[in-house]
Amino acid sequence: MSWYRNTVWFVKGLREYTRGGYESAAKHFNPADVEVDVAGRSFLVTGANSGIGKATAKEIARRGGTVHLVCRNKERAEVAKEEIVTETGNQDIFLHIVDISNPKEIWKFAEKFQNEHKLNVLINNAGCMVNNRELTEDGLEKNFATNTLGTYIMTTALLPLLEKAADARVITVSSGGMLVQKLNISDLQSAKGPFDGTMVYAQNKRQQVVLTEQWAKAHRNIHFSVMHPGWADTPAVRSSMPDFYERMKNSLRTEAQGADTVLWLAVSAEATKLPSGLFFQDRQPVPTHLPLAYTHSPPEDEEKLMEVLEEFSQKFKSISSG
Repeated sequence: MSWYRNTVWFVKGLREYTRGGYESAAKHFNPADVEVDVAGRSFLVTGANSGIGKATAKEIARRGGTVHLVCRNKERAEVAKEEIVTETGNQDIFLHIVDISNPKEIWKFAEKFQNEHKLNVLINNAGCMVNNRELTEDGLEKNFATNTLGTYIMTTALLPLLEKAADARVITVSSGGMLVQKLNISDLQSAKGPFDGTMVYAQNKRQQVVLTEQWAKAHRNIHFSVMHPGWADTPAVRSSMPDFYERMKNSLRTEAQGADTVLWLAVSAEATKLPSGLFFQDRQPVPTHLPLAYTHSPPEDEEKLMEVLEEFSQKFKSISSG
């Protein structure tokens, strides 16, 4: 069955996730949706020094938004900030150095940020695909620490700030790869059996979809969404999936094309006319499960995921404040 799911996903991707799929979908876009002035609104983008994160931050800056870049590498982040300021003329670009795989750092950052800034839109873009099992300094498997726990803590830590904001939104950049995974709460840190980085990443991305759905139910004043950017030519894809990149490089989307739906979800009025908690691709809500793929989870598993992540979160919050 896993072979079947992977094959269906890949064939589907060949049609829809490539540059050609974007160009076909874009024929139906309304350009006015994103031709908006967002001056006075504050946006936070994680993983903003390259790829889809930087492309998103740049487009928001062009539209007058205040943009907070949250990045791990100070040197690359400063180059990205300078590029965004130079190309857009927007001086309201702020840089924060945070390792999203380090929950203590996230808590410290979020608590300081809440005291100094306002926030209308959080964009969870930071992620990684580590192909061998590695542990962080906290003993956490690195993909889980970054993609799932980091996203969870960054979002929940900033919820009080978002609750105060007008037209608050949270967008999480996931992946169509999650379609091949059923939520597995029995091995969140991939300690059992052989380690497959691609499938661990896909599992993390399934977890992000579940998080978004659960948050949407619990926080009615904030619009939550999760999206698949398609297969884009980014530094992350080149480094973590070199074989895939070589095979597909002539068909991959540009970074701007990958970022288009993130931007649309972040700035357009049309996005919030749709229900909170949906999964998007090319500005449209799409199913979170393939037909016959048996990837649906019982509600108690989804609730358990939230409970476990909250336990991790509170543990590291107490350490960071101590």
